[in-house]
Amino acid sequence: MQQPTTLFVGLDVHKDSISVAHAEAQRTDPPHFVGAIGTRHSDIDKLVRRLQSKAAQLVFAYEAGPCGYVLHRYLTGKGLACQVVAPSLIPKRPGDKVKNDRRDAVELARLLRSGDLTPVYVPSIEDEAVRDLCRARDAARVTLKAAKLRLKSFLLRLGLNTTSDVPIGTRPTSATWPRSSARPPRSRSCSRNPFAPSTSRSNGSGASSKNFSISHRSGACGPLSRPCRHCGACSGSWPSPWSPSSATSPASTTPASSRAAFVGLIPSEHSSGEKRRQGSITKAGNTRARRALVEGAWAYRYPAKISPTSMLILKT
Repeated sequence: MQQPTTLFVGLDVHKDSISVAHAEAQRTDPPHFVGAIGTRHSDIDKLVRRLQSKAAQLVFAYEAGPCGYVLHRYLTGKGLACQVVAPSLIPKRPGDKVKNDRRDAVELARLLRSGDLTPVYVPSIEDEAVRDLCRARDAARVTLKAAKLRLKSFLLRLGLNTTSDVPIGTRPTSATWPRSSARPPRSRSCSRNPFAPSTSRSNGSGASSKNFSISHRSGACGPLSRPCRHCGACSGSWPSPWSPSSATSPASTTPASSRAAFVGLIPSEHSSGEKRRQGSITKAGNTRARRALVEGAWAYRYPAKISPTSMLILKT
Protein backbone atom coordinates (compact mmCIF):
# COMPACT_ATOMS: atom_id res chain seq x y z
CA MET A 1 0.00 0.00 0.00
CA GLN A 2 1.29 3.45 -0.92
CA GLN A 3 2.19 5.64 2.02
CA PRO A 4 0.09 8.80 2.50
CA THR A 5 1.69 12.13 1.73
CA THR A 6 0.18 13.88 4.77
CA LEU A 7 -0.72 12.78 8.27
CA PHE A 8 -3.14 14.86 10.30
CA VAL A 9 -2.22 14.43 13.97
CA GLY A 10 -4.60 15.24 16.81
CA LEU A 11 -3.08 15.94 20.23
CA ASP A 12 -5.08 15.94 23.45
CA VAL A 13 -2.67 17.88 25.66
CA HIS A 14 -2.64 17.61 29.45
CA LYS A 15 -0.20 18.57 32.18
CA ASP A 16 1.48 15.14 32.41
CA SER A 17 0.54 13.37 29.16
CA ILE A 18 -0.42 13.89 25.53
CA SER A 19 -2.84 11.53 23.77
CA VAL A 20 -2.02 11.13 20.06
CA ALA A 21 -4.11 10.04 17.08
CA HIS A 22 -3.50 10.48 13.34
CA ALA A 23 -5.60 10.34 10.19
CA GLU A 24 -4.28 9.73 6.69
CA ALA A 25 -4.99 12.28 3.97
CA GLN A 26 -7.30 11.54 1.03
CA ARG A 27 -8.78 8.52 2.75
CA THR A 28 -12.00 7.75 4.57
CA ASP A 29 -10.51 5.34 7.09
CA PRO A 30 -11.13 6.23 10.75
CA PRO A 31 -8.20 7.81 12.57
CA HIS A 32 -5.69 5.56 14.30
CA PHE A 33 -5.07 6.07 18.00
CA VAL A 34 -1.34 5.94 18.77
CA GLY A 35 -1.48 6.20 22.55
CA ALA A 36 -0.30 8.54 25.29
CA ILE A 37 3.20 10.04 25.44
CA GLY A 38 5.00 12.32 27.87
CA THR A 39 5.26 16.08 27.65
CA ARG A 40 9.06 16.33 27.49
CA HIS A 41 10.82 17.48 24.33
CA SER A 42 12.47 14.08 23.97
CA ASP A 43 9.03 12.40 23.95
CA ILE A 44 7.77 14.79 21.28
CA ASP A 45 10.90 14.28 19.16
CA LYS A 46 10.44 10.53 19.37
CA LEU A 47 6.81 10.88 18.23
CA VAL A 48 7.81 13.12 15.31
CA ARG A 49 10.44 10.63 14.10
CA ARG A 50 7.90 7.82 14.38
CA LEU A 51 5.29 9.66 12.35
CA GLN A 52 7.73 10.98 9.74
CA SER A 53 8.49 7.38 8.80
CA LYS A 54 4.84 7.03 7.74
CA ALA A 55 4.32 10.30 5.83
CA ALA A 56 6.41 13.09 4.39
CA GLN A 57 4.28 15.92 5.84
CA LEU A 58 2.81 16.22 9.33
CA VAL A 59 0.07 18.61 10.45
CA PHE A 60 -0.58 18.86 14.18
CA ALA A 61 -3.52 20.34 16.08
CA TYR A 62 -4.48 20.64 19.74
CA GLU A 63 -7.02 22.57 21.77
CA ALA A 64 -6.21 25.88 23.40
CA GLY A 65 -6.01 25.45 27.15
CA PRO A 66 -4.04 26.10 30.32
CA CYS A 67 -0.85 24.59 28.85
CA GLY A 68 -0.40 27.66 26.65
CA TYR A 69 1.45 27.83 23.35
CA VAL A 70 4.71 26.13 24.34
CA LEU A 71 3.99 23.02 22.27
CA HIS A 72 2.97 25.13 19.27
CA ARG A 73 6.18 27.14 19.39
CA TYR A 74 8.28 24.01 19.75
CA LEU A 75 6.69 22.24 16.77
CA THR A 76 6.74 25.30 14.52
CA GLY A 77 10.36 25.88 15.52
CA LYS A 78 11.16 22.45 14.08
CA GLY A 79 9.49 23.42 10.79
CA LEU A 80 6.26 21.47 11.39
CA ALA A 81 2.73 22.76 10.80
CA CYS A 82 0.71 23.13 13.98
CA GLN A 83 -2.67 24.69 14.79
CA VAL A 84 -4.14 25.70 18.12
CA VAL A 85 -7.90 25.35 17.78
CA ALA A 86 -10.74 26.96 19.71
CA PRO A 87 -12.45 24.40 22.00
CA SER A 88 -15.81 26.20 21.83
CA LEU A 89 -15.86 26.00 18.00
CA ILE A 90 -15.20 22.24 17.68
CA PRO A 91 -18.25 20.56 16.07
CA LYS A 92 -19.98 18.11 18.40
CA ARG A 93 -22.75 15.62 17.72
CA PRO A 94 -25.92 16.17 19.75
CA GLY A 95 -26.46 13.52 22.36
CA ASP A 96 -22.79 12.51 22.57
CA LYS A 97 -22.18 12.24 26.31
CA VAL A 98 -18.98 10.14 26.27
CA LYS A 99 -15.70 12.05 26.54
CA ASN A 100 -12.20 10.77 27.21
CA ASP A 101 -8.65 11.38 26.01
CA ARG A 102 -8.78 8.74 23.29
CA ARG A 103 -12.00 10.08 21.80
CA ASP A 104 -10.75 13.67 21.93
CA ALA A 105 -7.51 12.86 20.09
CA VAL A 106 -9.31 10.81 17.43
CA GLU A 107 -11.93 13.51 16.93
CA LEU A 108 -9.27 16.20 16.54
CA ALA A 109 -7.46 14.16 13.91
CA ARG A 110 -10.69 13.49 11.99
CA LEU A 111 -11.85 17.12 12.04
CA LEU A 112 -8.37 18.35 11.12
CA ARG A 113 -8.43 16.13 8.04
CA SER A 114 -11.88 17.39 7.03
CA GLY A 115 -10.94 21.04 7.64
CA ASP A 116 -13.65 21.70 10.25
CA LEU A 117 -11.38 23.14 12.96
CA THR A 118 -11.07 26.87 13.64
CA PRO A 119 -7.55 27.99 14.66
CA VAL A 120 -7.05 30.73 17.24
CA TYR A 121 -4.66 33.67 17.14
CA VAL A 122 -1.30 32.64 18.58
CA PRO A 123 0.50 35.69 20.03
CA SER A 124 4.22 36.20 19.91
CA ILE A 125 6.34 35.82 23.04
CA GLU A 126 6.47 39.62 23.49
CA ASP A 127 2.70 39.99 23.10
CA GLU A 128 2.07 37.16 25.54
CA ALA A 129 4.35 38.83 28.10
CA VAL A 130 2.33 42.06 27.85
CA ARG A 131 -0.88 40.05 28.12
CA ASP A 132 0.37 38.38 31.30
CA LEU A 133 1.19 41.82 32.71
CA CYS A 134 -2.36 42.99 32.00
CA ARG A 135 -3.82 39.91 33.66
CA ALA A 136 -1.60 40.32 36.72
CA ARG A 137 -2.61 43.98 37.07
CA ASP A 138 -6.28 43.05 36.75
CA ALA A 139 -5.90 40.32 39.41
CA ALA A 140 -4.21 42.81 41.77
CA ARG A 141 -7.02 45.32 41.17
CA VAL A 142 -9.69 42.72 42.00
CA THR A 143 -7.82 41.67 45.15
CA LEU A 144 -7.49 45.29 46.27
CA LYS A 145 -11.19 45.94 45.69
CA ALA A 146 -12.18 42.87 47.71
CA ALA A 147 -9.87 43.87 50.58
CA LYS A 148 -11.30 47.39 50.67
CA LEU A 149 -14.83 46.00 50.74
CA ARG A 150 -13.99 43.79 53.72
CA LEU A 151 -12.50 46.75 55.61
CA LYS A 152 -15.46 49.00 54.92
CA SER A 153 -17.87 46.26 56.00
CA PHE A 154 -15.94 45.86 59.25
CA LEU A 155 -16.16 49.63 59.90
CA LEU A 156 -19.86 49.60 59.11
CA ARG A 157 -20.51 46.89 61.68
CA LEU A 158 -18.76 49.08 64.29
CA GLY A 159 -20.86 52.09 63.33
CA LEU A 160 -17.95 54.02 61.83
CA ASN A 161 -18.55 56.27 58.82
CA THR A 162 -15.94 55.54 56.16
CA THR A 163 -16.84 58.66 54.14
CA SER A 164 -15.94 61.17 56.84
CA ASP A 165 -12.41 61.75 55.53
CA VAL A 166 -13.13 62.35 51.83
CA PRO A 167 -11.39 65.35 50.17
CA ILE A 168 -13.19 68.69 50.15
CA GLY A 169 -15.38 69.06 47.08
CA THR A 170 -15.74 65.31 46.58
CA ARG A 171 -19.20 63.83 46.82
CA PRO A 172 -19.16 61.07 49.46
CA THR A 173 -20.38 57.82 47.91
CA SER A 174 -20.24 54.18 48.87
CA ALA A 175 -17.29 53.72 46.51
CA THR A 176 -15.14 56.42 48.16
CA TRP A 177 -12.02 55.07 49.86
CA PRO A 178 -10.92 57.47 52.60
CA ARG A 179 -7.26 57.90 53.33
CA SER A 180 -7.71 57.39 57.06
CA SER A 181 -9.10 53.87 56.56
CA ALA A 182 -5.74 52.72 55.25
CA ARG A 183 -4.49 52.81 58.85
CA PRO A 184 -5.57 50.16 61.37
CA PRO A 185 -8.32 51.66 63.58
CA ARG A 186 -8.09 51.54 67.35
CA SER A 187 -11.42 50.00 68.16
CA ARG A 188 -12.33 49.81 71.86
CA SER A 189 -15.00 47.20 71.13
CA CYS A 190 -12.45 44.55 70.06
CA SER A 191 -9.81 42.87 72.20
CA ARG A 192 -7.64 42.30 69.12
CA ASN A 193 -7.30 43.98 65.77
CA PRO A 194 -9.00 41.95 63.02
CA PHE A 195 -8.46 44.94 60.79
CA ALA A 196 -4.70 44.42 60.43
CA PRO A 197 -4.59 41.39 58.07
CA SER A 198 -6.98 42.98 55.60
CA THR A 199 -5.15 46.29 55.89
CA SER A 200 -1.80 44.74 55.08
CA ARG A 201 -3.35 42.84 52.21
CA SER A 202 -5.00 45.95 50.77
CA ASN A 203 -1.80 47.95 51.09
CA GLY A 204 0.16 45.19 49.36
CA SER A 205 -2.41 44.92 46.57
CA GLY A 206 -2.38 48.66 46.08
CA ALA A 207 1.38 48.71 45.78
CA SER A 208 1.29 45.84 43.29
CA SER A 209 -1.39 47.53 41.19
CA LYS A 210 0.61 50.75 41.26
CA ASN A 211 3.75 48.93 40.16
CA PHE A 212 1.85 47.37 37.26
CA SER A 213 0.60 50.79 36.19
CA ILE A 214 4.12 52.22 36.39
CA SER A 215 5.34 49.34 34.21
CA HIS A 216 2.69 50.20 31.61
CA ARG A 217 3.60 53.89 31.61
CA SER A 218 7.34 53.27 31.47
CA GLY A 219 7.16 51.64 28.06
CA ALA A 220 6.63 48.01 29.04
CA CYS A 221 4.26 47.68 26.09
CA GLY A 222 7.23 47.31 23.74
CA PRO A 223 5.91 46.57 20.23
CA LEU A 224 2.43 47.74 21.31
CA SER A 225 3.58 51.25 22.23
CA ARG A 226 2.41 52.68 18.90
CA PRO A 227 -1.25 51.48 19.09
CA CYS A 228 -1.31 52.47 22.77
CA ARG A 229 -0.22 56.02 21.88
CA HIS A 230 -2.90 56.18 19.20
CA CYS A 231 -5.54 55.18 21.76
CA GLY A 232 -4.16 57.76 24.19
CA ALA A 233 -4.65 60.53 21.61
CA CYS A 234 -8.45 60.05 21.63
CA SER A 235 -10.55 62.83 23.06
CA GLY A 236 -12.53 62.36 26.22
CA SER A 237 -12.03 62.56 29.94
CA TRP A 238 -8.62 63.76 31.16
CA PRO A 239 -6.12 63.03 29.85
CA SER A 240 -7.77 60.47 27.58
CA PRO A 241 -10.39 57.72 27.83
CA TRP A 242 -7.43 55.40 27.16
CA SER A 243 -4.77 55.32 29.82
CA PRO A 244 -1.62 53.30 29.09
CA SER A 245 -2.90 50.51 31.31
CA SER A 246 -6.36 50.31 29.75
CA ALA A 247 -5.09 50.65 26.18
CA THR A 248 -2.60 47.81 26.55
CA SER A 249 -5.25 45.16 27.29
CA PRO A 250 -7.13 45.29 23.94
CA ALA A 251 -3.92 45.99 22.00
CA SER A 252 -2.22 42.86 23.35
CA THR A 253 -5.29 40.63 23.01
CA THR A 254 -6.71 41.60 19.63
CA PRO A 255 -4.76 40.72 16.47
CA ALA A 256 -4.11 43.53 14.01
CA SER A 257 -6.42 42.11 11.33
CA SER A 258 -9.43 41.47 13.61
CA ARG A 259 -12.70 43.32 13.81
CA ALA A 260 -15.35 43.91 16.44
CA ALA A 261 -16.52 40.29 16.18
CA PHE A 262 -13.28 39.13 17.79
CA VAL A 263 -14.21 40.66 21.14
CA GLY A 264 -17.95 40.03 20.84
CA LEU A 265 -19.08 43.61 20.17
CA ILE A 266 -21.44 42.69 17.34
CA PRO A 267 -25.16 41.99 17.87
CA SER A 268 -26.42 38.44 17.96
CA GLU A 269 -28.84 37.48 15.21
CA HIS A 270 -31.67 34.98 14.82
CA SER A 271 -33.21 35.53 11.39
CA SER A 272 -35.41 33.29 9.32
CA GLY A 273 -36.99 34.04 5.98
CA GLU A 274 -37.93 37.69 5.66
CA LYS A 275 -37.75 38.33 9.39
CA ARG A 276 -34.48 39.62 10.83
CA ARG A 277 -34.04 39.61 14.58
CA GLN A 278 -30.97 41.05 16.30
CA GLY A 279 -30.32 40.78 19.99
CA SER A 280 -27.64 41.76 22.47
CA ILE A 281 -23.93 41.53 21.73
CA THR A 282 -22.42 38.07 21.42
CA LYS A 283 -19.84 38.62 24.22
CA ALA A 284 -17.38 36.31 22.49
CA GLY A 285 -13.62 36.56 22.85
CA ASN A 286 -11.61 38.17 25.63
CA THR A 287 -13.59 39.77 28.45
CA ARG A 288 -10.84 42.23 29.50
CA ALA A 289 -10.41 43.60 25.98
CA ARG A 290 -14.17 44.04 25.55
CA ARG A 291 -14.51 45.81 28.91
CA ALA A 292 -11.66 48.20 28.06
CA LEU A 293 -13.16 49.01 24.66
CA VAL A 294 -16.64 49.63 26.12
CA GLU A 295 -15.32 51.85 28.93
CA GLY A 296 -13.20 53.83 26.46
CA ALA A 297 -16.23 54.33 24.20
CA TRP A 298 -18.33 55.62 27.11
CA ALA A 299 -15.60 58.07 28.12
CA TYR A 300 -15.24 59.24 24.51
CA ARG A 301 -18.66 60.92 24.73
CA TYR A 302 -17.30 63.76 26.85
CA PRO A 303 -15.59 66.79 25.27
CA ALA A 304 -11.84 66.74 24.91
CA LYS A 305 -9.76 68.37 27.64
CA ILE A 306 -6.40 69.59 26.40
CA SER A 307 -3.65 69.07 28.96
CA PRO A 308 0.16 68.86 28.88
CA THR A 309 -0.10 65.07 29.02
CA SER A 310 -2.49 64.84 26.08
CA MET A 311 -0.43 67.33 24.06
CA LEU A 312 2.65 65.19 24.63
CA ILE A 313 0.78 62.11 23.41
CA LEU A 314 -0.44 63.92 20.29
CA LYS A 315 3.09 65.11 19.44
CA THR A 316 4.56 61.59 19.73
